Amino acid sequence: MPEINDADTRLLRRAIELSTVATANGNRPFGAVIGSASGELLAEAANSNRQTGDCTAHAEVMALHDAAAKGLSREVLAQATMYASGEPCVMCAGAIFWSGIGRVVFGIDAVSMRAFRKLDQGAGDLEWSCQEIYARSPRPIEIHGPVLLEEATAPHTAYWARFQAD
Repeated sequence: MPEINDADTRLLRRAIELSTVATANGNRPFGAVIGSASGELLAEAANSNRQTGDCTAHAEVMALHDAAAKGLSREVLAQATMYASGEPCVMCAGAIFWSGIGRVVFGIDAVSMRAFRKLDQGAGDLEWSCQEIYARSPRPIEIHGPVLLEEATAPHTAYWARFQAD
């Protein structure tokens, strides 16, 4: 499997930046970017589920909404990469699959995120990795992660620290 390149690092860092935007708006720290095969930023979003009251407003789903609003075709998305500050959850992994995107690069992995989530009662998740979900895909989906783990963990450390203060 090919390694990540400079464009991957740049776009994943943008997703991590968006995770801090999410937190500033009262949401959990997740950001996502869709990038073209040539490294162009096509769409982006921050998690907005608490802000909007929409439980499906995860960063990856919202980035796909941004892509749709921009009129990006399935052909373009098939050549694109989803950059997620955190490993996509079951819902987001499914949305990425249905979009046709064939490559995912993520920062903090789900196992590491669970260590933070246990600080907040009721903040658990379905414990399937995106690798497990994509292993059942009828088409290959390339996955890289965790990548830039220390940088991707920092927004979670800051966000979840408030639960330790109680």
